[in-house]
Amino acid sequence: MFIVGIDIAKRSHMVRVVDSDGRTVYKPFPIRNNCSGCNTLLERLRKLTNQKSDFVVAMESTAHYWLALYTRLRKEGYRVVVLNPIQTNAMREMLMQDAKTDDIDTLVIAETIRFGRYKASSVPQEKLLAMRELCRNRFYLVDMGSDLKRKIIALLDQVFPEFETQFDSIFCKSAVAVLKQYPTPEKLSRAQLGKLTEILQIASNGRFGEWKARQLKELARDSFGIQDCEGAYSTLLLLYLDQLQSLQDGAASLERRIEDIFSQFDSTLTSITGIGPVLGAVILSEIRDIASFPSADKLAAYAGLDPKVKQSGETRSSAVHMSKRGSPYLRRAIWMAGTIAVKYDPMFKAYYEKKAAEGLRYMNIIGHVSKKMTAVIFAVMRDNKLYEPVGASRAVPDAERPSLLFPRCAPQRGPCVPPGPTGQHPCPSRLTRRPARPCGEREKIGVPKMCR
Repeated sequence: MFIVGIDIAKRSHMVRVVDSDGRTVYKPFPIRNNCSGCNTLLERLRKLTNQKSDFVVAMESTAHYWLALYTRLRKEGYRVVVLNPIQTNAMREMLMQDAKTDDIDTLVIAETIRFGRYKASSVPQEKLLAMRELCRNRFYLVDMGSDLKRKIIALLDQVFPEFETQFDSIFCKSAVAVLKQYPTPEKLSRAQLGKLTEILQIASNGRFGEWKARQLKELARDSFGIQDCEGAYSTLLLLYLDQLQSLQDGAASLERRIEDIFSQFDSTLTSITGIGPVLGAVILSEIRDIASFPSADKLAAYAGLDPKVKQSGETRSSAVHMSKRGSPYLRRAIWMAGTIAVKYDPMFKAYYEKKAAEGLRYMNIIGHVSKKMTAVIFAVMRDNKLYEPVGASRAVPDAERPSLLFPRCAPQRGPCVPPGPTGQHPCPSRLTRRPARPCGEREKIGVPKMCR
């Protein structure tokens, strides 16, 4: 038996071959991360034996650089084991190898296999891998969009701080349409009343009319914001709005592709309250094979939702935090599913209220809810059965489904009417504001979708 330990890097890999007794057969040698390098490795392995079953090839799941070599070796018929770096770090401590070099890393990887102190990471099927990459990159686009939103808010706070008081969100269609046409109070104050009214009516589907246009112009004339220095603020604002639109269009495109792939798996995950196609795709692609996890606690640990307690001797910290060691994408998805489930699932709602009665803070409560959501996900995937909540309504009210592209101005029926004599806005949305949510959130009818 020969064990091939490969230390993965971007441009070149380091390879060491040992036998079952730990004796070095091939001293560490480099191979390029291309076809030529892979052929060099295969040639040297053939010199030892043509029996491919006599080899175990091991490598760490370092970023995405291992995928090409893994795919090629598997296609050639070799057994390839992908290790979690946490496992190799444990072996490094056992070997008392404090130094970290490519040569030492190959030894640590090979010894991890030889001692059998590992559990191979499951590598997703082609469709799962594709879905995982799409989901992760969607996160990337959403996060970039959230960063742009923060920049836009900061600009408006300086130039036109009164603007945000006129809309439920400065990123709703009506607000964005006005900002794109009139990015500064100076330009808005000089706007033609008829043109501004038309922009508002079209963007809001008739909810806003001339009264809103007059109100905006009045605020613009009396704005306390700083002057647009040489057009710098308006230039930045328009640039950020265009970039945001591009990111949101890209995220929407990825969502459609994600939903298409996810529909081919016939997964029961979307039966769980709070999980829609995109969120289900994230969870499925990150977990991959539920059989890899013997219990819900193991799955929670993989998601980094397990508790981390510091203890030294008789000293034990009272603070309990999430380990956050596992997949950040899975943890994020489960967390969001939990925040939605506490609103519409009686079981999760009761559990939330129980923890709240214990005096826990909101973030701590959602952490507990997320662990409970993990247990439900584990059971549903393990048994391949639908989740049947007792008395739960999975239908999410229309007011709770903001658009990914631009949130709605107000969850209301019929045309919006102007404020009353006291200045109090009579629309329901102005009287009952719902709690703010992270930027980039989008949900689908019936079952919520993944947000941040």
